[in-house]
Amino acid sequence: MVTVPNPSHRPTIPLALGLPLALVTGLVLPLQGRINGALAIKLEDGIAASVVSFTTGLLVIAAISVLTPKGRSGLQSILPAVRNRSFPPFYVMAGAVGALFVIAQSFTVGLLGVALFTVATVTGQTLSGLLVDRMGIAPGGKRSITAVRVVGSVLTVAAVAWAVSPRFGGTDDVGALVLPVILPLVAGFLMSFQQAMNGTATVHYGTPIAATLVNFLAGSAVLWVALLIKLAVAGSGNPLPSEWWYYVAGPLGCIAIGLAALLVRSLGVLITGLGMIAGQLVGSLVLDVVIPTAGTVIALPTVLGTLLTLAAIVVASLPWPKGSFARRQVPKAGRVSRTQ
Repeated sequence: MVTVPNPSHRPTIPLALGLPLALVTGLVLPLQGRINGALAIKLEDGIAASVVSFTTGLLVIAAISVLTPKGRSGLQSILPAVRNRSFPPFYVMAGAVGALFVIAQSFTVGLLGVALFTVATVTGQTLSGLLVDRMGIAPGGKRSITAVRVVGSVLTVAAVAWAVSPRFGGTDDVGALVLPVILPLVAGFLMSFQQAMNGTATVHYGTPIAATLVNFLAGSAVLWVALLIKLAVAGSGNPLPSEWWYYVAGPLGCIAIGLAALLVRSLGVLITGLGMIAGQLVGSLVLDVVIPTAGTVIALPTVLGTLLTLAAIVVASLPWPKGSFARRQVPKAGRVSRTQ
């Protein structure tokens, strides 16, 4: 029988701390993407670059799992948790969603452009964040779909679209983009489920280290299969570069996955996802200013869209509805206030 974590036992990471942590988690993703993109160009092979990223991340998190007391404790709890069906066994394949995301990135960014790819993934992730919270499959339990959360989600998607609008390019055949856009939309939609599954696994493993390790194992397995198929069909690309910085994307992914698995217990999937989205936009803006690439232009819509995204996170995350009204209720008939 599947046991579900009790929502009343949510950890005490307050929103004032958890939301900035979600932003920081999102900040590392643009840097990770920039490094993976540079490696893909260097290797002339996007799948090989993804394999390098996942494999280096796997080596780092495996070392942490073996060398730290918390890591060893989590490592020992993985097989018992899976055997006892403490959570659905397919949760161990959450890392495959990350593999699907990088595969979608490799095959569709060239067709869609970065802007449309970003909007598609953010739209999918935001919609599924509402759904996953409502289903209660994350360790924080069920969270209602309120009007405020919907408004905040819609504002986020609109703000992201505005922020990346300077990168949109014209196309003569919009219909040709319909099929390619489905893959990043689905990948984004599944990302919220990945965060929920990792969060639940973290509860039963006792540490996000073990959940991150299992994530990288599953993602690496999927990507290695994809690479072997690609090698059989199209051959190999360039040899691996010697510069060290090409290999730090994987460890950055360890940080992002581990923090996200920890935060969904307190913030829920939607707010964690929206915070990470805002962090990605801020991180991308900082990278474009500090380490610009060829053709980089800092446009006003990018800055304003990023600020609007931050405002949308506040709208979606603040506890607007119930508490303030409950305190203003008129006393029931027959009940006398002590102040009267």
